[in-house]
Order: sequence, then C-alpha cells, then structure tokens
Amino acid sequence: MRIDIITCLPRLLESPFSDSILLRAQKKGLVEVCVHDLRKYSTDKHKKVDDYAYGGGAGMVMMIEPIVTCLRALQAERQYDEVIYMSPDGERFSQRMANELSMKKNLIILCGHYKGVDERVREHFVTREISIGDYVLSGGELAAAVVSDAVIRLLPGVLSDETSALTDSFQDDLVAPPVYTRPAEFEGIKVPDILLSGHEQKIEEWRFKQSVARTKNRRPDLLR
Repeated sequence: MRIDIITCLPRLLESPFSDSILLRAQKKGLVEVCVHDLRKYSTDKHKKVDDYAYGGGAGMVMMIEPIVTCLRALQAERQYDEVIYMSPDGERFSQRMANELSMKKNLIILCGHYKGVDERVREHFVTREISIGDYVLSGGELAAAVVSDAVIRLLPGVLSDETSALTDSFQDDLVAPPVYTRPAEFEGIKVPDILLSGHEQKIEEWRFKQSVARTKNRRPDLLR
C-alpha cells in the first residue's frame, strides 16, 4: 500500500510515522507513506496556500490551485483508489471503514486547515470525506494520522500476530472483553479463574459473554 498525505504543515506528521508499528511496517516494505508539503505547489512568491473567503467572514480558506496541482502531479505517477479529505462533516470513521480501506492499494489524504478548502476541491477532486469525530481540530493532520494508523495495522504482516487485529474492538460490532496478565493475584485482586483453566472453548465463551455485556453497558448503540 502507498499513502500520500497532502498538508501545509508536514512536520506535524513526522512523529506518528517514525516509531513503533508504523515505522516497522514501512521498514518491512508493507506500506509507503509519503508526506507532501502543499506550499511547494504554490505559485505565490511567499508560498501562500490560503486566501480570504469570497463573501467575507472570519478565517482563511485553502486555495484550489496548489491543491489541484499537487493532486495532478501524484495522479500522473499512479492510479489512486481514493482521494480522501479529512473533514469534521465527513463520513464517520469506523473499524469497518478501516477494514475497507486496508484492501486498497493507493490512497491520497488531503489535510484541511484554516476554515477548510475551496469547495470546488471537494466537489470535483475528492472522492471521499472522512471525519474521526464530532469535534474540530486545528487541522486534518492528526486525523490523517489516526486513519493511517488504523488502516496500516490491518495490512498482512504488519502485526507479529495477525489474529490480533481480528479480535480488536469493533471488528464484530462488539467492544473487546477485559484482559489480564501476570501476576495471577495482586494485592488480593485475582484474575478470573476461567482464564487460568486452560479450557480454550470455555474461555472463548466467557470472552464473548464479557464482550456482549460490556457493549450493552458502554456502547449500546453498537448492538442496535
């Protein structure tokens, strides 16, 4: 997979992709993440990528020209499955969507900033808009990192135990059951006996019941 992220603040994306699972995935050659500085595609001598909104109002708007120039330069090199715009009013990101995107080959993620991008970009060049929640961030960079992380960890070979991702919360519309590790007793607080029994089928049944109960309690909307 290849993920190209377009941003006017590329340094915000240095850390998420330079450590842990995402770094190992890149070193293994399982994913290529390329961050593109939008200012390099500006024709303005000061490398501006924003301007005042027509009709007035507070805040600046990201200009159409540098965005489209960058998109066309990337699309001239390869075919992209999606051009994604990170937006508070986009489709709500979910594990199901992460699963779907993990089956794609090439993705472009456009990070909004200021008051957003010129609407013509959204109407004519973006194929999908995604939101990570009903709140507003300073820009789309952190949201792009969230989506990329959720997608990349699903790629075959990224996790040392590939079954791990299949038992994550939301994979079956349930939250994950409680988990425990050593010691079996700490300050009088014990691990449930069933987990120490070695009876695999009964353990799985217990975990499923715990997932259902926890989902009913914490996320009843998932059961609907």
